[in-house]
Amino acid sequence: MGYHEFPPPRGLAELVECRWSHNGPVAPSRVLPDGCMDLIMLDDSLLVAGPDTAAFIATGSPNPVQGLRFRPGALPRLLGVPAAELRDTRMALRALRAVRHDATLDEVAITLAGERSSAETAPWSLPVLHEVTRRLADGASVTETARHIGWSSRTLQRQCSAVYGYGPAQLRRILRFRRAVRLLNAGLAPAVVAARAGYADQPHLHRDARALGGVPLRQLVNAANKSTDVPSGSSTVA
Repeated sequence: MGYHEFPPPRGLAELVECRWSHNGPVAPSRVLPDGCMDLIMLDDSLLVAGPDTAAFIATGSPNPVQGLRFRPGALPRLLGVPAAELRDTRMALRALRAVRHDATLDEVAITLAGERSSAETAPWSLPVLHEVTRRLADGASVTETARHIGWSSRTLQRQCSAVYGYGPAQLRRILRFRRAVRLLNAGLAPAVVAARAGYADQPHLHRDARALGGVPLRQLVNAANKSTDVPSGSSTVA
């Protein structure tokens, strides 16, 4: 019973962070923004969870749920749909792409990965995509990141919207918050989390908890302390 994460499907590690499943009835939960997008099998329907800009309250399900969590910027290149069009949404995959009604999550992902990517949603190679994500997660500025990959800041701003669903500064903020939530889940004190995640100070972390998580920081801390039955770094109890 409960939530579990597993290695990504074979051959998809560059695109997929993990496979996850939740056995048994799934209670409503607060899904936190993490820069990722998921393919989700929910009640026999395949859904695309777009990039969130703030916490999303999932309604839960009486049935088991499973999904594939894609690395930031990876799923839009497979769908051929700009991430900005999927921002803060949950949408049936069939509304975006034709899929076999009996296809498994792995089969869908493998099929999509084998198709040609559009220039709009895949302007960079996968190594460059991961490097942009890494640098922004580490706190690099938009100008520094753009210079590193040989683009202008304006070009990076435009491309990030299609690739990630938001601009590089917002992505950097969300990835910093994701790191903070992971550190909270690991049991670190908020003051230590603020320093390690790259916040100016602890009040800065508190403000992001409210703005991105929709709850006071202490509620995230309490949820992390009493529940491991949620996606690590992506969700907490409602």
